[in-house]
Amino acid sequence: MHQSLRGKLLLDGGLLRGSYFHRTVILICSHTEEGAFGLVLNRPSPSTLGEVLPAEILPGLQSEPLFLGGPVAETEVSYLYSDNFLLNANVIANLQMGRSLEDLAGLSESPTTTQRVRVFGGYAGWGPKQLEGEMARGSWLTHPASADLVFEESVGELWKKILLTKGWEHKLLAESPDDPSAN
Repeated sequence: MHQSLRGKLLLDGGLLRGSYFHRTVILICSHTEEGAFGLVLNRPSPSTLGEVLPAEILPGLQSEPLFLGGPVAETEVSYLYSDNFLLNANVIANLQMGRSLEDLAGLSESPTTTQRVRVFGGYAGWGPKQLEGEMARGSWLTHPASADLVFEESVGELWKKILLTKGWEHKLLAESPDDPSAN
């Protein structure tokens, strides 16, 4: 029986030092028997959307940062969009993941006061049973996703912030130095 992790956050459980995923928080957007698709939430790039996409595509989002969604297909754009009462959201309640620049342009042209959008270049992907194997090895911790965590302003502290809510057993990991040899 396949246990889907869609709508969950994956956090580096302390075993991913030296890898792309060291101290990452990933939102799992889809997870089927064919594999999983996720977006790294806590890796903003130094670029804004206006620097990487033509201005006419996203007029209302030009100053927003582009996030590094993962090491796969880094030139492909995905986005997360949240609004109150977003019916038929495909990740969690009121949170939609999309990959169409045309749909994203539509969102940027008619924003609402409660709308939140975050755009990603690349994604994290897993083949059949690959994520399940990593979970069995203890590479990842899981945490329920929420729109507030997805759109957290202080993304550099997101991994630590979530770990500190998970109880005393994760406090040591959360407060460990990025490079233990510097301790």
